[in-house]
Amino acid sequence: MIPFPVIKLRSQFPALGRTLHGREVVFFDGPGGTQVPKRVIDAVTDYYIHHNANIGGTFTNSHETDEIVQTARQSMAALLNAPEAECIVFGQNMTTLTFHLSAAIAETIRPGDEVIVTDLDHDANVAPWLSLAARGAVIRTVPVNTVDCTLDVERLTSLLSERTRLVAITAASNAVGTMPDIKAMIAASHTVGALTFIDAVQYVPHCLTDVQALDCDFLACSAYKFFGPHQGVLYGKRNALQMFQPRKVRPAKNIVPYSWETGTQCHELMAGVTAAVDYLASISDDAKGPRTEADLRCRLVTSFHDIREWEQQLSAKVLVTLGRIDGLQLYGITNSNQLHLRVPTFAFTVRGFTPREVAGHLAARSVYCWSGNYYAVRLMEALGLEEAGGAVRIGLEHLNTFEEIDYLAECLTDLMH
Repeated sequence: MIPFPVIKLRSQFPALGRTLHGREVVFFDGPGGTQVPKRVIDAVTDYYIHHNANIGGTFTNSHETDEIVQTARQSMAALLNAPEAECIVFGQNMTTLTFHLSAAIAETIRPGDEVIVTDLDHDANVAPWLSLAARGAVIRTVPVNTVDCTLDVERLTSLLSERTRLVAITAASNAVGTMPDIKAMIAASHTVGALTFIDAVQYVPHCLTDVQALDCDFLACSAYKFFGPHQGVLYGKRNALQMFQPRKVRPAKNIVPYSWETGTQCHELMAGVTAAVDYLASISDDAKGPRTEADLRCRLVTSFHDIREWEQQLSAKVLVTLGRIDGLQLYGITNSNQLHLRVPTFAFTVRGFTPREVAGHLAARSVYCWSGNYYAVRLMEALGLEEAGGAVRIGLEHLNTFEEIDYLAECLTDLMH
């Protein structure tokens, strides 16, 4: 076991001290949204008290808001290793940003152009691209391997052609935790000139993200999945963002990223995003001296190395502990030697109970988790679970503990006896 300051980190989250039914709440609902550290709450509050204004004005509050917005872009550029802050677009959420981008791409689609999606993805990375069929696009789908919920690079490659315009892939499944080999898939897509769009919502909280190393054209994530406020973030290569004309009001700037941000943004949430990134960087903070943008990335590299190692230990514990429960079936990668291929998000069913019943039993015992399809509709259909109510999902973060996993197993064992 590696040392990890989980107790110290948990103390920064006011919500983690909540008790219900006489017991401290266990938050296994991370894929649906994480709790936030106090510094995020403080940043949002401070914005409203001291800086609230629109951007581009001549007065102090507006100048301060300009700086807050730019700092948020720089923070996200550091988190994703984007080449420049102007590659970062903010929006309501990942789904809205993806529909916004797909609407712009739709204007350039010609009949016969091809778009590739997968059966592993959240519908936010499927439905926006299915809409391109109305413009004549042919939609092709990479099937999921139902044995371990993985995607095969060769299957995707076999679907590529000179007509492929865009390939949309998840970096980590929000349902079963699988991490496809997106780097290989991106490289293969580029050989035919296709653009790539990566849904990294479930990936960013768990793994160090490097858009330059991946060479993806677009990548989207959500701050409320990595301990921040409800704010969507879209990264795009500058030339990729400039390739399309987004829908906007006429006076809005025609330069990226501003041309992609419709209306007044949530500046208070951008302040919260900066605080969330700062929290992640502080997890294993050994930086000395003034903090520069380069320092921030270096601190994040160290933090995510430790996060990843700790979460793999938690994942190993989940696989062993839940694997002992008779009548419980786990879906996805269950080989403890393949933890590097998944994040700590797990889906399972319990014989004799609907997923909703299991989630309700756990909720009554202060364990928070989800049941259903979590918008991963195609995956649940492929697994034959959709009509039966999907599956139970537990999603761990670096704030979870071994003791919480043992308590989960205890609650599930009580259910079955």
